[in-house]
Amino acid sequence: MPDGTDYTIRPIARIRSDLPTKFGIPRQAGLVEELEAAVVFEPEFRSADALRGLEGFSHIWLIWQFSGALREGWSPTVRPPRLGGNARMGVFATRSPFRPNALGLSCVRLLAVEKDAALGPVLRVAGADLMDGTPVYDIKPYLPYADCRPEATGGFAPDAGRTLRVEYAEGAAEKIPADKRAALTGLLARDPRPPYQNDPARVYVLPFAGREVRFRVEGETVIVLSAAP
Repeated sequence: MPDGTDYTIRPIARIRSDLPTKFGIPRQAGLVEELEAAVVFEPEFRSADALRGLEGFSHIWLIWQFSGALREGWSPTVRPPRLGGNARMGVFATRSPFRPNALGLSCVRLLAVEKDAALGPVLRVAGADLMDGTPVYDIKPYLPYADCRPEATGGFAPDAGRTLRVEYAEGAAEKIPADKRAALTGLLARDPRPPYQNDPARVYVLPFAGREVRFRVEGETVIVLSAAP
């Protein structure tokens, strides 16, 4: 690679989360802080030495691949969900998964660096916007003095968007493990539906934490109808 034009990268870890499909994943990291995940390293990278000092940081950056949205070729423009899917923007002005190299960047809260007898060191994180099994290519510490820019502007996505109320039908909440309920509520409050779908009679199915959660949306309220294994 003398001219630097080609470079092969490989996963160092995989995400383990309660979201086995793309549907329901928060549109940005940190929007649902209750949503926890684990970063499990690939066998050759299970070195405690590689993580020495990381426990002193409250947040980390994950560089990963949109493995559930890979496609041949690329387009210079995409339709951001924030604009209802009706307007095109330059791909490099968005965080769309449909990019030349399909790489994502997420800032997550580091809860703990744990030691697992079988898996070696495991990072437990909060606020991840990643599907279960997502390959992670690199991890870097978040530095507040360099990475935080309070004066920054958000272009056509200046804020996190609206938050819906979440209500559970009788008996539905009890079908969700107590330690997963807040995360599910946070996911639904962010309205996981595609922006072009707004049928109050339609029932959606969200795979979450080993369950199929059925819900519909009436106005500004999400109604959880059931949750079954």
